[in-house]
Amino acid sequence: MRRSSTPLALHRLSKTINTWYVRRYIAPQFDSLGSLPDVVNPRSVAIFGDNIHLGKHAHIIASPDNIIRLTSWPSRLGKSEIRIGNYCLISPGVRISAAKSIRIGDNCMFAANVYISDSDWHGIYNRIRPFRSEKPVVLEDNVWLGERVIVNKGVRIGENSVIGAGSIVTKDIPANVIAAGNPARVIKAINPKRRMLKREVLFQDSEHYYEIQDGLAKMAMENNSWRNWLRVLFKPNQQD
Repeated sequence: MRRSSTPLALHRLSKTINTWYVRRYIAPQFDSLGSLPDVVNPRSVAIFGDNIHLGKHAHIIASPDNIIRLTSWPSRLGKSEIRIGNYCLISPGVRISAAKSIRIGDNCMFAANVYISDSDWHGIYNRIRPFRSEKPVVLEDNVWLGERVIVNKGVRIGENSVIGAGSIVTKDIPANVIAAGNPARVIKAINPKRRMLKREVLFQDSEHYYEIQDGLAKMAMENNSWRNWLRVLFKPNQQD
């Protein structure tokens, strides 16, 4: 559809139900949570395991056909952990799988279908059970991973660095660079002295941020009628 025909009242009801669902079913699955995350399609978020931590003002955008998975696998060597910082953006299809430790800093952004893993999960010669081949992964503050990026075990990506779409990161990437390729390599430097707007700026006044979001929804939907919404559901036309 070219534009939303949803009535404003229905949009607000949907948001209320969403918030209740996140509070009731999503939030309790984290071992620590900075604030209630803003989750789109929370029924498409799958969380498995202990020791999973999420910072404040996370924005999680899931999709029914491309769910988000956060998985912390237990082992005989002890519990694994996933720690995600404040103000992070997680897009549809992101998978984060820890056998030991995955630590993600503040203001990080993950585009669709990013995969981060700290383990090979099976050995070359012993393929019938999990293999002890894990190494911690660290993403420092303000890292941006493009669509379908894969981050392998033992990798550290430095602050502010960007990884281009489709890249596979097998070795450490320094701070303040753009890297891309398979395997990913540095292709450009980022000027660390230039002012950089990070996601935390959106939430310097969090109440004002959410007021703006509600105002945008009102501007787009306040003239939508229930009758027209029902018509669009059952008999859309080219003007819809």
